[in-house]
Amino acid sequence: MELPTAPAGKGCVPWQGLLLAVLLSTFWNPPTTAQLTIESMPTNVAEGKDVIFLVRNLPGNLAAYGWYKGDKVDHHQQIASYKIGPVEITPGPVYSGRETIYSNGSLLFRNVTQEDTGYYTLQVINTSYQGEVGTGQLRVYQPVAQPSIQASNTTVTEHQDPVVLTCLTNDTGISIQWFFNNQSLQLTERMKLSQDNSTLTIDPIRREDAGDYQCEVSNLVSASKSDLLRLDVKYDPTLGSSGLSAGAIGGIVIGVLAGVALIAALVYFLYIRKTGGYDGLSSCSAFSKANRHAWEREGDFNTVSGPASVPPPS
Repeated sequence: MELPTAPAGKGCVPWQGLLLAVLLSTFWNPPTTAQLTIESMPTNVAEGKDVIFLVRNLPGNLAAYGWYKGDKVDHHQQIASYKIGPVEITPGPVYSGRETIYSNGSLLFRNVTQEDTGYYTLQVINTSYQGEVGTGQLRVYQPVAQPSIQASNTTVTEHQDPVVLTCLTNDTGISIQWFFNNQSLQLTERMKLSQDNSTLTIDPIRREDAGDYQCEVSNLVSASKSDLLRLDVKYDPTLGSSGLSAGAIGGIVIGVLAGVALIAALVYFLYIRKTGGYDGLSSCSAFSKANRHAWEREGDFNTVSGPASVPPPS
């Protein structure tokens, strides 16, 4: 039921005066049953939405109850009082016109603002004028605005240009998440996030990093994604998949081949030393030694039987 506006200039009937006195009193007896509790639904609410305080373990034999802003019973902060049988609802000093009080003690807030954040107290009075108090908390958050992405460059060359993406937002108390091609971004060893996740760095960039990027900001009550940002990655044909130039790759290949040839020669040399050489080399050595001996003998023969020693013909 909506709270009516109290008629001006009219006093309270004797029962109302007694009820008001009880509501203003801070006296209450400890409950003998389950504790009276207040639950906000939802627990966290976005600014401009509605929220209701639900009452749990409401005692029986109720005569009246009253709602107060704050964590205690204070008649200066009373929202409204509710009398049972016959029903009579009386607005309090802080009633704003957005509150609705129900017969089960629940309190509905419409179009809440961040100024409504805080504690709220319910006092219930039974027919013996004994009171019980419960307190609940309302948390109101401002919905986040749509973020945007700023890129160091949107067209880059593979293996040459790093990319820095920044999620821009003015909201505070938020979480930031990144998306790639409409899927949650899976970080690789080339990707790095800042401490608050607002900056994504990719270095070095590769062709598989090309695509659509988004960032999402969220708080306890809302979430919003940025527009898509397209990242184009060009391929430089003078660079290999490793990012080296063709000349550098050629030099590496030549160096590898030279190293292989050197190792092969060393292995062959060690094999020759271990086996004592091959048959062709041994034969060549033996032939050379025989020739040397033959030349020595021939030289001796020429010395003894040279032309001067040959007798003249008869």
